[in-house]
Amino acid sequence: MPTQQILSDPAKAAIFLTLTINESAEEKVADILTDVSALGRAVSFRVPDGDLICVVGVGARAWPRLFDAPMPKHLHEFKEIKGDKHTAVSTPGDLLIHLRARTQDLCFELANQLMNKLGPYTTVVDETHGFKYFDERDLLGFVDGTENPEGKAAVTAAVVSPEEDPNYAGGSYVLVQKYMHPLDEWNALSVEEQERVIGRTKLADIELDDDVKPTNSHVALNDLDPVDGKERKIIRDNMPFGTIGTKEFGTYFIGYAADPEVTETMLEHMFLGNPRGNYDRILDFSTAETGALFFAPPVSFLDDPTTVESDSEASDQEDTSSESEDTNESHESLRIGSLKNSHK
Repeated sequence: MPTQQILSDPAKAAIFLTLTINESAEEKVADILTDVSALGRAVSFRVPDGDLICVVGVGARAWPRLFDAPMPKHLHEFKEIKGDKHTAVSTPGDLLIHLRARTQDLCFELANQLMNKLGPYTTVVDETHGFKYFDERDLLGFVDGTENPEGKAAVTAAVVSPEEDPNYAGGSYVLVQKYMHPLDEWNALSVEEQERVIGRTKLADIELDDDVKPTNSHVALNDLDPVDGKERKIIRDNMPFGTIGTKEFGTYFIGYAADPEVTETMLEHMFLGNPRGNYDRILDFSTAETGALFFAPPVSFLDDPTTVESDSEASDQEDTSSESEDTNESHESLRIGSLKNSHK
């Protein structure tokens, strides 16, 4: 079972768990995280063609509590985005567990096994079970994820490169939001009005022409202009969820990015508007109940965090290097080469 695999085909089933770490439980949690890959292999071995994938993300507050390694370059707490009418809330989250597979039973089994280990040391603050809805549609009836880049463009968009952050190359920044939809209100709109809200046709999933696509449509506000010739894209792995009895219906947004600023800029355009006040019309039918940012480190780090040098180790090496340079300069000036070994 691939652990920390960011790019994959759309899942048919998913479970999203957001956890906070209990007080003084950091050492236990850090140790359990090194076993995630092994637990995943144990579950997926029983169904080899189940396409079970587990991604673990760590929040900014939890990172220094769990690891001695330096913070990923762009990891920070998600800041609330308060628009004139709608707000992207910021909610607690130390760990994110994103499970996806062909069937829900595999997600459920691995979630259960992971929580058997993590349960005594963490608190579940959100649990959402997602499902594939027809041909990759959300509960609003529109295809979701059409604009995800593919191939090399997907890697560039979602995966941290060695040049950007050599310590965590292969990782990804993950921003999640849980949106609730008042479907009765949405379904009261005509199909044509719904299409103007989204910016695409409902049946064929074709983007509306610019001369008819409103500037406050979802598509228009999430289409970012390139910067210095570089496309600004993310990988969405959203899933619909719902309960019939309570009439709670929604979309779990999860965006993977090499730089979280791209995702956050999209959200600013949605909630604040671009220009200001021209907010995303989809928010009139989508309320964000959660919001948190995590970093999903490469599997090599998750399995063994000592693969990345700690801040103290790096500082010691710099001090040693500096001392060595000072000593060499002294040796050169005094011509006393025999002091080198005694200095060490």
